[in-house]
Amino acid sequence: MRWDNHRVVITAAGRDFGRTLAIRLADLGAEVFLSARRLAAAERVRDEIRDRGHHQVHAFACDLTDPASIRDFASGVAEHTDRVDVLVNNGSRYLDGPDLLSATDADIVDTVASGATGTILTTRSFLPLLLNSDQPDVVTMVSAAGTPGHHRSDAHDAFYAAKSAQAGFTEILSKRLRPQGVRVMSLYPPDFDNADPLSEEWETTSREAGDAFTAHSLVECILFAVAQPRDCFIKAFHFEQV
Repeated sequence: MRWDNHRVVITAAGRDFGRTLAIRLADLGAEVFLSARRLAAAERVRDEIRDRGHHQVHAFACDLTDPASIRDFASGVAEHTDRVDVLVNNGSRYLDGPDLLSATDADIVDTVASGATGTILTTRSFLPLLLNSDQPDVVTMVSAAGTPGHHRSDAHDAFYAAKSAQAGFTEILSKRLRPQGVRVMSLYPPDFDNADPLSEEWETTSREAGDAFTAHSLVECILFAVAQPRDCFIKAFHFEQV
């Protein structure tokens, strides 16, 4: 599937999976609006994409813990386009440590704010632009940690709380936005290998049954879901953990 007619917003695209997704979607022809907490990080990925010959890419600063920053991001995108076809809620701070006492109050607030409040406010801010599209999709990168009863991660309790909040939000949002034609889908991956999409490793990393899950496969799940006819509302992707 080509993405030439898609305008895509991706949060936290300055590194890791957000960067991977921005590069891959731009390669498929999408116009990409990417953000990072620090503008320099977003601009670095923007320049990588432009160096590949794709010029429909825009970089913004967006701190997902700051409501004003989120509003400014949405306003900045609206200056370039009257619609957004796909919003990817990728941003969420990871916090390590299975001991509740191991994190500071500030770390806990930042983790919950970026993952939970940030996802809600970003979706809210971009909803008017999504409703202007005839093919609107909201894709949220949750985590296996957002699955009820999951306990295999060494992430901090606050990270589990943020991911559970994301899961609850997208669950009800899928039901409530369906009458307006907006598909809301969530992905619940376990830990996965994220090879650099600009390296040979991207194509050569083994993806057999016994291997760790890869970002390559995760990208293909998103491509598959968005490519489905508009009567097909895939609410969630859950993955077996090796």
